[in-house]
Amino acid sequence: MKKALFIFTGVLFGLILTTGFASAGKLDAWKPDFDPSGAKYKCIVSNVSHPVLKGVYAGFALRDELWERSDGQIYIDFKPFSMLGGEVEVLNMLQMGAIQGMGVSSVAATNLGPRFGLINLPFLINSFDKLDKFINSGKLFEHFLKSMDHQGIMALDITGYGNYGWASTTPIQNLDDARNVKFRIAEAAVNKISYEKWGLDAVVMPWPDVHVALKQGVIDGLDHTPSVCNITKKFEVAKHFTRINYAQGLFIWIFNKGWFNSLPPDLQKIFKETVHDVCTKIRKEVRQQETTQIAKAEENGVTFYDFPEKNLNFLREKAAEVHKKYAQEINKIYPGDTYQPENYLQEVQEYMCFQAD
Repeated sequence: MKKALFIFTGVLFGLILTTGFASAGKLDAWKPDFDPSGAKYKCIVSNVSHPVLKGVYAGFALRDELWERSDGQIYIDFKPFSMLGGEVEVLNMLQMGAIQGMGVSSVAATNLGPRFGLINLPFLINSFDKLDKFINSGKLFEHFLKSMDHQGIMALDITGYGNYGWASTTPIQNLDDARNVKFRIAEAAVNKISYEKWGLDAVVMPWPDVHVALKQGVIDGLDHTPSVCNITKKFEVAKHFTRINYAQGLFIWIFNKGWFNSLPPDLQKIFKETVHDVCTKIRKEVRQQETTQIAKAEENGVTFYDFPEKNLNFLREKAAEVHKKYAQEINKIYPGDTYQPENYLQEVQEYMCFQAD
């Protein structure tokens, strides 16, 4: 666990912009327009990234909406910019009750809830429409959200930050081009397995090192989404982006069950409804943000490419091997699971019409 803690403290799932953002002055633009000192209940919620990303801004939107709906009884003290530390550190704090909530990345979430790795499996839930379909799946999505329930942590809903592809310093227009690129990827089992199966050169690297590494040629490519690449100025160096759309980047909004259960029933109901309503609204904004950020990137000289279908078919075929290798973690049943399928991954694959080729 100490090793994992060290790794994730550095990596932070690749979304921290710079450590300087953690200064109090950077939060001035997001200060509440109300005095929270009279709140009966305080909920400290952490996130690693910058609220200019809509999926992160959800924390502030939740703060303001919940304050209004609860008549000032609940105050969410949202702390983005990794102000409380790396994701694994914060997960431990959340489990112990030192904080009450977190917008955790779908990568780091697998540390306490391996089932959350479902969302990282390549070409399974890999578009905005597919994500909406999964969210509306009823028992399948509810089972997904219970991934950390046995750890004393409840997940209520999700927001995102777009479709994964490849930013690069040279064009990647086919698989041969990709095989000549050294990619930076996040520290996550599914990611590493995927790149191994695809036969691509990938290296795990802390996010703060990525910009310099691109400039110096230590890496040539970056596995991430257009919004993150443009907002974090990676496109200033990597002027090419290849649309792979193999996965959706997610933040999962999780809360300490003990704290939540301490709320009166009426406030529990308000809390859940508010999280759902805010996340639903933010997910629509995430879609628009990706479109906007791509247009801005193109205006600044970034070229976008579509990967040839025959090459995508190869990636999809290998993706099936990734699914198979990680299936045991996805299918594990824990105490508290009200839905106990024999093969959860297979049910999701069938529901999502997953095809290897």
